[in-house]
Amino acid sequence: MLTQLKSVSSPTELDVQEGFSVDKINCNSVCHITYNRDSWVKLYQCPSAYAEEEALLLCEQSSGVWVSWIPNHGEALLDKSEFYC
Repeated sequence: MLTQLKSVSSPTELDVQEGFSVDKINCNSVCHITYNRDSWVKLYQCPSAYAEEEALLLCEQSSGVWVSWIPNHGEALLDKSEFYC
């Protein structure tokens, strides 16, 4: 299916037209993800050349700081700004 993009009327709104329906996407929405222990997350930057790009969250040490395990690297402290789901 071909998706046609229309011109954007404002920097916070994007119109996507598929067939005859038009859906509006708000680009200013805030993501409120609650992370849990035993969750796999993707890292923005690998800690070493041999480390995997994912980490397993083990426990929250303090608000927004997680003790994690990174395959081929070991245990690491990660701030929530260093990973995403």
